Amino acid sequence: MRRTLEQFEQFAIDVILERESGKRATLLRWLLWLLSHIYHVAVFTRLALYRNRLLPCHHPGCRVISVGNLTVGGTGKTPVVEKIARELRDRGRRVAILSRGYKSKRPPLLRRLMRRFSRKRDAPRVVSDGKSVLLDAARGGDEPHMLAQNLPGVIVLTDRNRVKAAAYAIERWGVDTLLLDDGMQYLPLYARHNIVLVDSQAPFANGYLLPRGLLREPHAQLKRAQLIILTKCAESDDHTPLIEEVRKYNSHAPILRSSHDPRHLEDTLTGERHPLSLIRDKRIGALSGIARPESFEAFLKAEGAELIAARRYTDHHRYTRDEVMGFLKRCKQLRIKYVITTEKDAVRLPIFRTEESPLPILFLRVEIRMHEEDAFQKALDQMLTTYH
Repeated sequence: MRRTLEQFEQFAIDVILERESGKRATLLRWLLWLLSHIYHVAVFTRLALYRNRLLPCHHPGCRVISVGNLTVGGTGKTPVVEKIARELRDRGRRVAILSRGYKSKRPPLLRRLMRRFSRKRDAPRVVSDGKSVLLDAARGGDEPHMLAQNLPGVIVLTDRNRVKAAAYAIERWGVDTLLLDDGMQYLPLYARHNIVLVDSQAPFANGYLLPRGLLREPHAQLKRAQLIILTKCAESDDHTPLIEEVRKYNSHAPILRSSHDPRHLEDTLTGERHPLSLIRDKRIGALSGIARPESFEAFLKAEGAELIAARRYTDHHRYTRDEVMGFLKRCKQLRIKYVITTEKDAVRLPIFRTEESPLPILFLRVEIRMHEEDAFQKALDQMLTTYH
């Protein structure tokens, strides 16, 4: 069943991005187009209800900074959240990252039903208490788990109800700064600063709202941002046309450029780090379950690797032991030297003993780099000294 659902999800994505043709694809595109109009009305109504205080907004009593985007997936949000959380922590702030824990493993159905009927509320899941990583990627979510591993001293919580998670973080740890991961569309928390990411390579996808396109909200909602960060920017590219396009919807927020810079390769089993030059002129395989695997694979080729085999899964795919072993054995037959995956995928891989793996699996460590670092620091300073 899971495999069938993933195949349909991939087909739908290919239809949305115009990679599929034929009668089935055309029919589905028309259906998604009609649904997107209904979705547009729902988004407009919801925004109006919150704007006019007809739906409740909660002030947690501390600083709230949201990092989000207008589109679904693929903007490279997690490294940006990591950088901002590290900057806030290093300035002496007591930081908690609040995530919804997308595609994390839910409690058993019976437990959820018992909680619902008893009207008892589960506490948020504590992925990290700032001292230790307490949940794996399956229970905490792959992105929260990654953040917890890379950010000692930062609290990481997951809960769909982030108002509840905010209150829990403040009461238990005395948090003074809340960082909402993927928080632009989460409106119940008030007194916030919105940092909005725009992918320079595909800023507004195909321009349609969900489900016909990948936009969660219309372009005009960029006006809610206090800081806009263009991601995946090459130094040599001219981003003036994109900046001018963004300025049509937001005339006040700083617009800064950033790039996702690869740092090193790390063995998923031993933790040993290697320079990027390790894969130069080597036969490699690529394993990924991310929104846009093309850019990941293009980087490996740009580093001089010979990409012999690539296996792509849907975003946030939970790997089985058989899937990984099957790909590794196939790569071994193709005389491949290394299998490369992303850091987000690495936390979802099943655990192997070193002697079990036919080939080394290395993940690519990526960090965000701001092209205008001083302007970024100034924008953070302003967020920490003023309430919006």
